[in-house]
Amino acid sequence: MDAVSELLADVWGRGAVFRPTVLRPPWALRMSTGAPLMLAMMLRGHAWVVADGRDPVRIAEGDIAVVRGDVPHAVADAPSSALSSGPTWTVTAADYCPGGTGPTRTCARRDDNGPDDNPVLLSGAFARRGGLNGRLQHALPALLVVPAAGNAVPSAEAMAEEVTRNRPGQKLVLERLLDLILVSALRGWFDDAPGWCRALDDPWVGSALRLMHDSPAHPWTVAELAAKTGVSRAAFARRFTALVGEPPMTHLTGWRIALAVELLRDTDLTVDAIARRVGYSGAFALSVAFKRVRGSRPSDHRRPDPQSRR
Repeated sequence: MDAVSELLADVWGRGAVFRPTVLRPPWALRMSTGAPLMLAMMLRGHAWVVADGRDPVRIAEGDIAVVRGDVPHAVADAPSSALSSGPTWTVTAADYCPGGTGPTRTCARRDDNGPDDNPVLLSGAFARRGGLNGRLQHALPALLVVPAAGNAVPSAEAMAEEVTRNRPGQKLVLERLLDLILVSALRGWFDDAPGWCRALDDPWVGSALRLMHDSPAHPWTVAELAAKTGVSRAAFARRFTALVGEPPMTHLTGWRIALAVELLRDTDLTVDAIARRVGYSGAFALSVAFKRVRGSRPSDHRRPDPQSRR
């Protein structure tokens, strides 16, 4: 299995099509689905992806935008619409098929009676049973935009015709389209992806990466990883550093810290419990690693409690 296929293994998408009943200027859709990965593609017209703390990015017809789920963002007709007092619509998991069946969002009924040039937005929420592949989640940039000219999906016009008509099998067609769109976007990104992503295809280094990523709490050493992959310690260390861009233990430390940040942000586990889950003896050892790698403390990465801000 090639690296892109492996990163996307078991990832599944749910979709929704937003049409003129929602997309009447000024409009803004605040994405709040809880999914670890989001996708937006304009099948007609254009839009702006406005991610918190980042410059707005325009997506034209046929462009693909992939956004990590930990990045709060909105899709809007203009940046000013997303930054106004409130969004036109807050999109939740219930708005994705099978779910939303109201007149404003659907994948199975036609409520678009406006002109053919009215905007149509295809949105996907991607997850994996048990959580999105951690390797993919940590590799992707916060926002990835692939121009229409650089992807291999059917034309936006053809997809708009398919998903805005009430035809048998439409839900299945939408899911397959979402798979194709995501794979197309990531294939284009993969050439500039972190070195370890491309190294997954290497028989030695790829095996070691899977071991470290799947079992971060194990007390790995370079010697043990080399033995597991069937090469000498020196040859393994040289090849790993050449392909990944950093030594094995440096990569392992970075991976453990990234996992700890995710657990600090998304769970109520204590710092001590998180430390042991990612391979440290306790809270103090994790704090030392955070200070060395990120120049911060674990507590700096806790997501604020919404109740505390009221």
